[in-house]
Amino acid sequence: MSRTYDDLAGVVDLFGALTHAELESALDELAYKQGSETDAEALSAAVDAAIDEYYLVEYVADAGDRTVEAGDQTAETGDQTAETSDPERRSAADGTFVAVGPAAFPSLPQNAEDLPHILDVPRREVDRRALGEQVRERLAAEADAAIDDGDEARLNRLYDVTYDLDAWAPVETAAVRDRLDAVLQD
Repeated sequence: MSRTYDDLAGVVDLFGALTHAELESALDELAYKQGSETDAEALSAAVDAAIDEYYLVEYVADAGDRTVEAGDQTAETGDQTAETSDPERRSAADGTFVAVGPAAFPSLPQNAEDLPHILDVPRREVDRRALGEQVRERLAAEADAAIDDGDEARLNRLYDVTYDLDAWAPVETAAVRDRLDAVLQD
């Protein structure tokens, strides 16, 4: 399944970050270009699973973060308003995006390279430090839950993600890894 997750990450990587609605539109367009029908439930489940496994991550942008411009229109996050009437671009104003995660090796599915020309979605730059901190906080919370549940498979997966995250963003996960290591050594 990681090939599918890497393909999802590749689609997101074309844009830097996408809202959930924009990702859904991109996947609909991609299915059309590939001559297949979109199974919205299956795609939604794949996106959710990719987020669960850290191939994709949700990013809540701060009020000061801005998307990169597309033409002369920009969408800002936080308390700022979007300078566009497009509802998908306006939804970016709430500040929640999907970005490529630390476990991903983004790959482009067939015909994906055309998506930036088809969709009216701006290229977004994500603050890797802020995103890394958000992912580290999520990782720490999930590690605590997995420890409480005694879920050894999840503990091992999260342990691997600590190394991925260290290499992917300028954050430190040694404390999380040490907690996981202590439990896994028992």
